Amino acid sequence: MEKDFLWWRDGVIYQIYPRSFADSNNDGIGDLPGIISKLDYLSELGVDAIWLSPIYPSPDKDFGYDVADYFDIDPKFGTLTDFDHLLQEAHKRNIHIVMDLVLNHISDQNAWFQASKSSRDNPYRDWFIWRDNPKGKQYPPNNWQSNFGGSGWEYDKTTGQYYYHMFLIEEPDLNWRNPDVYKKMMDVFKFWLDRGVDGFRLDVFNEYFKDDQYRDNPPRLGIRPFEWQKHIYDASRPEMMGALKDIRAILDSYSERYAVGETFLATTSEEAAQYIGSDKLHTAFDFTFLTNPWNAKCFSSVITRWDRLLSDSGWPNYVLNNHDEPRSATRYAKGENDARLKVAAAMLLTLRGTPFLYYGEEIGMRDIKLKRSEILDPVGKHYWPFFIGRDGCRSPMQWDSSENAGFGKGKPWQKVHPNYLQRNVKAQSEDTDSLLNFYKKLLALRKTTPALQKGSFVLLTDRQRRLLAYLRQSKEQTVLVVLNFGHHKERLSMEPQLIGKEWQLLLSNKLYQVPEIKNGWLPIVGDEASLYIRKN
Repeated sequence: MEKDFLWWRDGVIYQIYPRSFADSNNDGIGDLPGIISKLDYLSELGVDAIWLSPIYPSPDKDFGYDVADYFDIDPKFGTLTDFDHLLQEAHKRNIHIVMDLVLNHISDQNAWFQASKSSRDNPYRDWFIWRDNPKGKQYPPNNWQSNFGGSGWEYDKTTGQYYYHMFLIEEPDLNWRNPDVYKKMMDVFKFWLDRGVDGFRLDVFNEYFKDDQYRDNPPRLGIRPFEWQKHIYDASRPEMMGALKDIRAILDSYSERYAVGETFLATTSEEAAQYIGSDKLHTAFDFTFLTNPWNAKCFSSVITRWDRLLSDSGWPNYVLNNHDEPRSATRYAKGENDARLKVAAAMLLTLRGTPFLYYGEEIGMRDIKLKRSEILDPVGKHYWPFFIGRDGCRSPMQWDSSENAGFGKGKPWQKVHPNYLQRNVKAQSEDTDSLLNFYKKLLALRKTTPALQKGSFVLLTDRQRRLLAYLRQSKEQTVLVVLNFGHHKERLSMEPQLIGKEWQLLLSNKLYQVPEIKNGWLPIVGDEASLYIRKN
């Protein structure tokens, strides 16, 4: 029998970038006690889980994604005791905890890699990908490139071989073909599950296995060297499917545990969908939303394809923001106007699937602007000025108008957006028409409206640039969602089956009552986001 409410399916997941959320000890870096102090805020907001970007010990060459120890907490964030306290306090509030697992690569400061590079016959040598090249040390073993720039191979003078790194030189890839590595990675899951963690976000999971023959990637057209190749031998290898079955078996041996995958280099929804199923991942990210222009036609195309792909075998999810991409407020909003952001919020939180929010999205945080000297992200440093990096979307959370936006009294690790004096949680909490309060209303409706949690999705508009409308239908009720991506008036054709029963206005950013339907047409004002409901 299907569980009435399943947190990862019917709820909402909120991503926290820990070093930027709340600083409890005023050292300029957010921490676990800081997150604990904001759990009441998250509970009031209405989220069901928080996903924490990596909090493991790390030298921070890649700001936590270069993990030095999978079985501990970095002192800058706190201790394992602090983490256990976070779990306890979050669970008291029915908030689940999702950990970020970075199992493809590890920090070069990790003890395993330090042992591995000490000699060719070290027991840990085969825990990483080491290769000779008959052509000589000036020639890498093959043409694989690093996503962060340059060759994916780094020569080690001590042992006279190359090791492989898909990302930074300081992030060597683990050899998942080694049985000892494979077992240790499965132990990582068990360690955190035993501690009480509810789920995992798997960083670049389809990169775990590489071609066992180390063949060159074929060429293709692209902007930068990494894009000059079709990545068919350094990612998305068939062996990944077997690993996913083993991971899922571990998760299913606990109650209501969950995993979502970051499908690396996926350019189509179909690529992400292949990893989702009852014996694979619960779901995987389709990042197409993150690159969509502000256009209803583009969004409806992605939604219908993703919903169709997962109609039988899986459950969709949707995301407009994360720690790697410019914020949706920066991409879509005009200046400090939040009209479009309310439309985006209504779309994200009413689709069939699990919505993911990114900290500060609910108050419309914009990316900070940085000079070249202020860039900390290694990707931004390497690709400047063609790509300015990911620092912009990682600025401190804007809690109030006090010093450092209420993030903490010490100088923040990254600068605060100058709009924090007006754009902050406290100010928006006191404004009934604010973006924050609109998010709260939407999140509350999801919890009390079955059709918005598990109802079917029926698109009413097709190939329209400005208007997106759809139904969410359960046995008992139907919700009509109407979204105007333009500033001008539009109208929606109300098909015969939509007329005759009385509609009630659930929520709108523009209306206070149901407008008059004339000759089968529903009038819609500019930048409108409205939800209507009726009994079936």
